[in-house]
Amino acid sequence: MSSSSLPGGLWTLGDLSVTRFGYGAMQLAGPGVMGPPADHDGALAVLREAVELGITHIDTAGVYGPHIVNRLIREALHPYPDTLHIVTKVGANRDAQGGWPPARKPDELRRQVHENLKELGVDVLDLVNLRLGNAQGVVPGSLAEAYETLVELQQQGLIRHLGVSNATAEQVAEAQSIAPIVCVQNMYNLAHRDDDKLIDTLAEQGIAYVPFIPLGGGFSPYQTSALAAVAARLGATPLSVALSWLLRRSPNMLLIPGTSSVAHLRENIAGAALELSTDDLADLNEIELTK
Repeated sequence: MSSSSLPGGLWTLGDLSVTRFGYGAMQLAGPGVMGPPADHDGALAVLREAVELGITHIDTAGVYGPHIVNRLIREALHPYPDTLHIVTKVGANRDAQGGWPPARKPDELRRQVHENLKELGVDVLDLVNLRLGNAQGVVPGSLAEAYETLVELQQQGLIRHLGVSNATAEQVAEAQSIAPIVCVQNMYNLAHRDDDKLIDTLAEQGIAYVPFIPLGGGFSPYQTSALAAVAARLGATPLSVALSWLLRRSPNMLLIPGTSSVAHLRENIAGAALELSTDDLADLNEIELTK
């Protein structure tokens, strides 16, 4: 399968051409995104299969494991194909309980960027997202000091492009007032559409929106059953329907569904290619209204 034949085609992040269907590597770590995978060779196989299938956008973070997923990516794929672009994020640590405490002081961010460079085995990081908020979601507040730190590292040639994650619309605008962003990575799905206006604004600006948690994160039992009904009518899984809907929501939507299984990776790609009729889309668009 070629990159251009993946569901959704291609998108440009700054000067980087990527597949709109990408791969999120978080699930390659152990339970709770802590520790090594149960199947080390299986994790390497998933990464290699993603590239073999034409995916050119892999999402990761140093806190996955921590550090383990980045090292798996390097072991599986280094030296990287010129067409492959790895997106990472900074702004959090892991604690002994598996929590995600913020780590956005300038010295913490510099350390994380250098750790990502070393673990991934690159001289320049393609794209670094500044992770804001906390494990519960977005938190209002200025990002200036943290974002300016990443801009300094970008000016030093260590980062090619910047983005933000878990960000409010106001934080996105603040980042843009300091230096360009090429993507926003927030929670968004059929049942959680607080970012509808932001997505449309970013689309007008040619900036990517990368949703995480395509299922969950706020689905009520009624919404779950409504999605299941559409999926049953189409002879598909709820995840397939959710991924397909996301791709069709806006042309700037990039998907990064994760899995630790080669078979599931293939299923996700096939699911995102699912054709949705006008009636299907109308039924799905009603789901968010039925809270």
